[in-house]
Amino acid sequence: MNQPIANYKNHRFPPEIIARAIWLYYRFPLSLRHVEEMLFERGIAVSYETIRRWGRKHGPEYARRIHRKSPSSNDVWHLDEVAVRVNGKKCWLWRAVDQDGYVLDEIVQVRRNTKAARRLLLRLLKKQGLPPKRMVTDKLRSYGAAKRQVMPDIEHRSHKGLNNRAENSHVPFRKREQMRQGFRSIGSLQHFVSLFSAVRNLFVPSRINRSACQIRNHRLHAMAEWKAVSGQIA
Repeated sequence: MNQPIANYKNHRFPPEIIARAIWLYYRFPLSLRHVEEMLFERGIAVSYETIRRWGRKHGPEYARRIHRKSPSSNDVWHLDEVAVRVNGKKCWLWRAVDQDGYVLDEIVQVRRNTKAARRLLLRLLKKQGLPPKRMVTDKLRSYGAAKRQVMPDIEHRSHKGLNNRAENSHVPFRKREQMRQGFRSIGSLQHFVSLFSAVRNLFVPSRINRSACQIRNHRLHAMAEWKAVSGQIA
């Protein structure tokens, strides 16, 4: 964590309050007004619009600094897309998760075709640095066509019943979408899911860590890293 921390110059509130407000909003199914009220109960008077601006300004930097899971050649990529209404128009949120439910990448696109699937695969390869052991999708033919163009030697299993890992990853987002009452632009949707998934990756333990002790230790390490990436630890 030797990278420069977020710039809090000219902020009226200290980094601890800014980071806590952003953490509350992106970690839990709360509205901005809920976060405003929770802070007010602690004697902190800040408007929900200010909290929104904090998230827009500092959220991407927090997400960039959060440690990502190291890729492996044994990873299995589960890919799926879900329809989202943005200002009344349908678009598609394409998401990729690994065998543990860790969100690898997600991208908002207006199309549901081979070109969109290919763009997701190219982004994944660039971000991960190496191809997976296997790719699992539903029956959408665009995935197979895109795979043949981008990584033809990778095994591809196309079956709706095998892709529950990706489909389950949409559930937390759907809850937040309902709380937010939709999105006004594709840019705001992309910004939200990028930070939301980064925070969720950090704080939600993988399916192999299930004992109470393991979960507590995971949360302690996650909170320590959050404080570090948000500049609360020197």
